[in-house]
Amino acid sequence: MTPVMRSRPVGRAVVVLPNGFTLANLFFGIFAIVAASRGDFGKAGVYVVLGGVCDALDGRVARMTGSGSRFGEELDSLVDAISFGLAPAMIVYFAVLNKEGWDWVFAFIFAACAVMRLARFNVTQAGASKTHFVGLPSPAAGMTLATYYAFSQTKLYNEVLLLGGTKVLADYPWHVMMRILMVILAFLMISPVPYPAVPKVNLRTVRGIIGGVILLGAVLGLIFLPREFFFPVLLAYVLFGLAMWLVLIVLDRVPTTEPIWFDDEDDQMMTGEHEAVVVRHDEMPTGRRRRRRKKRPRSPLPTPTINRAVDEESE
Repeated sequence: MTPVMRSRPVGRAVVVLPNGFTLANLFFGIFAIVAASRGDFGKAGVYVVLGGVCDALDGRVARMTGSGSRFGEELDSLVDAISFGLAPAMIVYFAVLNKEGWDWVFAFIFAACAVMRLARFNVTQAGASKTHFVGLPSPAAGMTLATYYAFSQTKLYNEVLLLGGTKVLADYPWHVMMRILMVILAFLMISPVPYPAVPKVNLRTVRGIIGGVILLGAVLGLIFLPREFFFPVLLAYVLFGLAMWLVLIVLDRVPTTEPIWFDDEDDQMMTGEHEAVVVRHDEMPTGRRRRRRKKRPRSPLPTPTINRAVDEESE
């Protein structure tokens, strides 16, 4: 007798694991605010990047373990509002805007746009497989703003980037550039500009290999060149989305929610979301074909049946 294999229920530890990454994202977001309040703006930017790493892992772990839930989605959205909306805005506030006047409104604008961007994402794109985002994703905007200060203090910013013998970026005060960058990133989050989603790691498709290269580069950059690496790469991502949007406008192919960066087939291979194929019994290739039974014509009105037990009791 063949033993019956019963599927094991998902353990509580597996269910808690994705939410643990989400709370780790919150931890780094709060830690970034604390570090910025102490004047350590470079480390504050690194903490926001670490929060972004945790944010990328929680969804992937939930899909791998099959432990995703509505609670996890809502928790992730609320944490992102803090780690990538409030925390980068507070870093800029303590670094530049912590003075008298109304400069703190810049922090409000950035945080408000991040919250509105997350709310729009929950309504229009949450829960579905996607190849692009409508508007700049809040993690990308938050990490770009948070890592700008650390990059502005490097030799690459102040000495290396030369054009015609003159310093390209060092001639512009970093605190003035930060205000401009803050406003641009804020409005890109609520804009209709499409940005490609970071490919998931998968060695079976070209897109998955690209995702693996991006993940490996991010890890190496975080270890060896955290101050010089992240801001240029994130800024390139921001500019790439803008450039592609202008090209799509010229070609009159501006999308709404349809995939434009990659084919649906590659995305389905990556996520395993294939359409079910319905096979009729008479089209099955195995064995002999089943003989169809002739259908008897039905009478327009069914013949009433008598329930004798009830009928005898009524008499």
